[in-house]
Amino acid sequence: MRIIGIDPGTGILGFGVIDYKNGKMTLVDAGVITTPAHTPLPDRLLEIYEGLTGIIADTKPEMMAIEKLFFAQNVTTAMSVSHARGVAMLTGKQANLPIEEYTPMQIKQTMTGYGKADKKQMQEMVRMQLRLKEVPKPDDAADALATAIMCAMMTRGK
Repeated sequence: MRIIGIDPGTGILGFGVIDYKNGKMTLVDAGVITTPAHTPLPDRLLEIYEGLTGIIADTKPEMMAIEKLFFAQNVTTAMSVSHARGVAMLTGKQANLPIEEYTPMQIKQTMTGYGKADKKQMQEMVRMQLRLKEVPKPDDAADALATAIMCAMMTRGK
């Protein structure tokens, strides 16, 4: 089973693609889609859509896992991230991918056993699960990989 994980954001959207087979996970691809600051939101969303469409076409995932929004401190940021999340989900549905959603706390709890794990702990667990020499960078790509790993663990590669 090939899974694409998404860490939604308007300025930086993280993605991570893994293969899950016979209980083992391997890295296929990971990175970020960035959009320039001060670019109008519709243009940023189009860049995200086009970038993610290309990544899905290139990597051919069978499932998408995306992080749920779980904050309300900055309403403007939440709205912007919600737009990016919606575009990512639409892109996944257009590619006929089933979509699983997980909160950051669910991902942290599953990956580390602690729902309030910090970034370094999460990155190290991603590194260990994928048997990588180094922690994946940037943070957004590591978060997306953690989301994909969470999906693999929860669905057992159905």
